[in-house]
Amino acid sequence: MSNIFVFDIETVPDVDGGHRIYGLDGLDDKDTANAMFNIRRQETGGSDFLRHHLQRIVCISAVLRTREGLKVWSLGDESSDEKDLITRFFSGIERYMPTLVSWNGGGFDLPVLHYRALKHGVSAPRYWDLGEDDRDFKFNNYISRYHLRHTDLMDILAGYQPRASQPLDQIATLLGFPGKMGMSGAKVWDAFQDGDIAGIRNYCETDVLNTWLVYLRFQLMRGQLDACAYEEELELTKLLLRKEAKPHFTEFLEAWEKNSAA
Repeated sequence: MSNIFVFDIETVPDVDGGHRIYGLDGLDDKDTANAMFNIRRQETGGSDFLRHHLQRIVCISAVLRTREGLKVWSLGDESSDEKDLITRFFSGIERYMPTLVSWNGGGFDLPVLHYRALKHGVSAPRYWDLGEDDRDFKFNNYISRYHLRHTDLMDILAGYQPRASQPLDQIATLLGFPGKMGMSGAKVWDAFQDGDIAGIRNYCETDVLNTWLVYLRFQLMRGQLDACAYEEELELTKLLLRKEAKPHFTEFLEAWEKNSAA
């Protein structure tokens, strides 16, 4: 079994970047973010979704599947700064050389990680290897859209057609998994301002669990897992959630059992 690293990030406006790029001097964080949103709405004609390089990473959550077992967690701790989170992410790639799995990671998560790693000067030679150091990476690397070393489930399932892309929440729910629970990406900035880093991390962990479960179904569809192996992976996941006994894991498991029985 190759190592599988399913990941998801949560972001807030980079108010320091906003000050620097737009000259928003004299404003507090909330007013700076509102000004950034207004500028973005003017640029797009309606959407206030900030450009990738102005998204500050406040959480990276992961599911790691290795021969040794299964782990679900958020990198660092509640006090970790952005550079530490990014460093930990790329250090994990250096250590495990995993298959990365995401939902829209090619369109959002990885470009954000690229720009923010560039800002902080985070080194990631294995991730950026296109065959210069390891010849195998010439034909299967993390950067190419069509290589499975990074498996962007949203992109692949849509046949690489943006108009066919669907939200993780709906696909997970369609398959009998929990889908979104409690928070949403749109509420992360409010939670961050309230100091609820723990809530953001819990939300991100449930999102990455949904992605992991969809990935297992994808592997079943591809023939990489047979029906028996697929069920074993599901049971392993349920066992982990019961063992951890964290409130958001318990809630996730209860929603999963309810949806799968419907």
